Amino acid sequence: MNNCAVILAAGEGKRMKSKHSKVLCEVLFKPMLGWVLDAAAAAGAADRCVVTGHGCSEVEGYLQSRGDGCETVRQGERLGTGHAVLQAADFLSRHAGGSVLVLCGDAPLMDGESIRGAYEEHRKKGNAVTVISAVVKEPTGYGRILRTPQGGISGIVEEKNADEGQKAIREINSGGYWFAVDDLLSVLPKLPKNPVTGEYYLTDTIELLLEQGKKAGAFAAASEDVVLGANDRVQLAALNDRARAAVLKEQMLKGVSIPCTDGVLIGPDVTIGQDTVILPGTILRGRVTVGEDCVIGPNTLLEDSTVGSHAKLNAVQCYQSAVHDGVTAGPFVHIRPNSELKAGVKVGDFVEIKNSVVGCGTKVPHLTYVGDSDVGEHVNFGCGCVTVNYDGKSKNRCVVGDHAFIGCNTNLIAPVRIGEYGYTAAGSTITDDVPENALAIARARQVVKPMWVTSKREKDEG
Repeated sequence: MNNCAVILAAGEGKRMKSKHSKVLCEVLFKPMLGWVLDAAAAAGAADRCVVTGHGCSEVEGYLQSRGDGCETVRQGERLGTGHAVLQAADFLSRHAGGSVLVLCGDAPLMDGESIRGAYEEHRKKGNAVTVISAVVKEPTGYGRILRTPQGGISGIVEEKNADEGQKAIREINSGGYWFAVDDLLSVLPKLPKNPVTGEYYLTDTIELLLEQGKKAGAFAAASEDVVLGANDRVQLAALNDRARAAVLKEQMLKGVSIPCTDGVLIGPDVTIGQDTVILPGTILRGRVTVGEDCVIGPNTLLEDSTVGSHAKLNAVQCYQSAVHDGVTAGPFVHIRPNSELKAGVKVGDFVEIKNSVVGCGTKVPHLTYVGDSDVGEHVNFGCGCVTVNYDGKSKNRCVVGDHAFIGCNTNLIAPVRIGEYGYTAAGSTITDDVPENALAIARARQVVKPMWVTSKREKDEG
């Protein structure tokens, strides 16, 4: 299947009141353009070309960060949707004989199922163009689909040009299309310039193709959400609400328990196992995977991280890290990037872990900082311990062997190594390696001066 996609992402979006490109505004923490690109790929259009314009460098940077090989072309002047697609003519020529999907980069709720359904109809009926449409309750402002008695379409009429009968039509154009590439290339250079706006509209290809004796059709999507876009922050918030409700419903239907949805935000690229419970105030953003039988929340944030099964995370913030099976953490735990908590680790309140590996069964109960460290299995950290990893110039690592015991208020001055079964006495500042099975005491011997306070008080009062 030699199919491809052209995504229109050149709009400025002045009403969004943003210094960023409109298509990079986020819905559930993911740029609208990202939603569209993923929907196209899921529907079988692996080769994609994005037409950029306003904020092109920023959009191109985003596409590079995705790393999925999208091409870009620039629309120097904003001369309409037809002109935008024409900028991708070279890309289209390389897919001659196939079909091309054309989508708007600011319509994030266009789903793969609708795209695939439209393609099947496009292929089955041998259409030159198939419009993805939707039947909506309130069609005001949208182009109406004009159907033929045979079920095809004779065109799309914009509201400003529609008569009263046409305005009553509730089937509207989503802005998404399947074209036969060869047919599209044959009419793009012939598009007429609109005498009022001076622009070239993609909708005019339908009339040109019909004049050539080609077939045109429309596929009505199951949900009217496919037409929804955002021109300002109010509409963007409405998109977020629709997307949030859809994602939560999908997760619950897959066996995830969300007993109260208050404050729960789950991104579209999140995978959660059966019988996991998501509690209020929980945010899962980016590429997150959570196993089965977990309790996540309340008030937990996971970003681009993995969590195994049977884990319990209460008031935890975790970024770009891996949490394995059976880990319990919280409340008020910060897991910073590049950390790994292995199976059965227990992390208590007010603990920060950064760029560290914590071995199976290790306990870091409370008020402790573990940074740039490699910690073994079944280690116990007392209250108030710190791995002192920064000397003012460079970061250094600590290594703590299996079954070590780090006493309360111990400072480990990196780089330092604690051997297996090594102990540190409470209040110690450890600057040298501790051999296995050894006890390290690094604190001044206690001195008691009887009556010192009385003497000081008499001196001060005298």
